[in-house]
Amino acid sequence: MSTVIDVHTHMLNEHWLEQLVAHGGNYELSEFKGQRVIRADGAPFMTLMDPMFDYDKRIADMDDAGVDMAIVSLTCPSVFWGGEEVSSQLARYMNDDMAAQQKLHPDRIRYFATLPWQHPDAAVAELARACDEKGAVGVFVSANISGMSLTDPHLKPVWDAIDKRGLPVLLHPTAPPGVGEMDMQRFNLVASIGFMFDTTMAVSRMIYDGFFDTYTNLKIIACHAGGALPYLFGRLDICHMNMPGAREVISELPSTYADRIYYDSVTFQQEALELAINVGGAANILFGSDYPHNIGDMKGCLSRVDALPADQRDAARGKNAERIFNL
Repeated sequence: MSTVIDVHTHMLNEHWLEQLVAHGGNYELSEFKGQRVIRADGAPFMTLMDPMFDYDKRIADMDDAGVDMAIVSLTCPSVFWGGEEVSSQLARYMNDDMAAQQKLHPDRIRYFATLPWQHPDAAVAELARACDEKGAVGVFVSANISGMSLTDPHLKPVWDAIDKRGLPVLLHPTAPPGVGEMDMQRFNLVASIGFMFDTTMAVSRMIYDGFFDTYTNLKIIACHAGGALPYLFGRLDICHMNMPGAREVISELPSTYADRIYYDSVTFQQEALELAINVGGAANILFGSDYPHNIGDMKGCLSRVDALPADQRDAARGKNAERIFNL
């Protein structure tokens, strides 16, 4: 069987958590039913799990699941809080920490760079340091930057620098703006619904705004099998055909951009994974697990990939990742 490369998998450290508690603003750490939970505007969106802080445990779990390499990233809310000094220093700290693990486990660990996106000059400088000095193979971004859309002109210098390098970008959801107003405090609706909405909104806006016409070298990986995008491309198209506002920038149908997007395998139904392949193409599917979140599932996500036809299976297990990350 082919090499297995996990492109959607996270690691934290205690220093990051301490800084979030000290400077996180509307983010807070609390206890819920015996677990540590991070909340945004009172709504829980991430449960802290012990393996998030333990690389030895990660390697052991990868061995058990049959995963050869993990491209690790920080998760939401990344470092998009605390002001420029805190955000920039913490981005450097996280990149140094992950680079050290990459050096310690050269056959098992690669990493996505953490950037202080809301401060573009600092972000561009840290991108260069992380890639040129610390060996980052891609970039992490959340689907909104503390409420800012990813197509906001403020972020253009960062996208320009990433595109020049042709890097993969893991576009990961976070708590969408307005979770309090949307009554997401109960039932963990941020994780089940809010995350899918956040990714879908971000990438749809990119399509309609001509992002993929401007940035032709970078590679957007839309987490969780593209959110709801594979299910909604037909609706995006009919709105484009019938609503002038949807044609404000792009002339081609939104679905023509479906194969410009990469989709990970973090979905929990075989039919949903197959829909993402049907929409985006087998060359654009990447194995991901969302480990070690409490709903992360290395074995389950890999089993669904392994149930695909052989050519799709091998591409998704690792061949596509080897190509776009130059591994």
